[in-house]
Amino acid sequence: MVYFVYILHSASADRYYIGYISNLEERLKKHRSKNRGFTSIASDWKIVYTEEFLTKQEAMHREKKIKSWKSKIMIQRLISQKR
Repeated sequence: MVYFVYILHSASADRYYIGYISNLEERLKKHRSKNRGFTSIASDWKIVYTEEFLTKQEAMHREKKIKSWKSKIMIQRLISQKR
């Protein structure tokens, strides 16, 4: 199974969300469906960045690393480097 670390962006909220999952498309649908939690602040979430990993542990580690930056500028740099 492949795991993804992903970054979503909401233009209306001008916010980023970082997560990991094995089924990226299904997860995006849930983020857009106004479920409880952080992503319920908007419905226009768009995938702007992904990385693939072979194990859940690798994906979890990378997600934690990106979240530890706590910097919008560093997240934007990461996204622009992948393009």
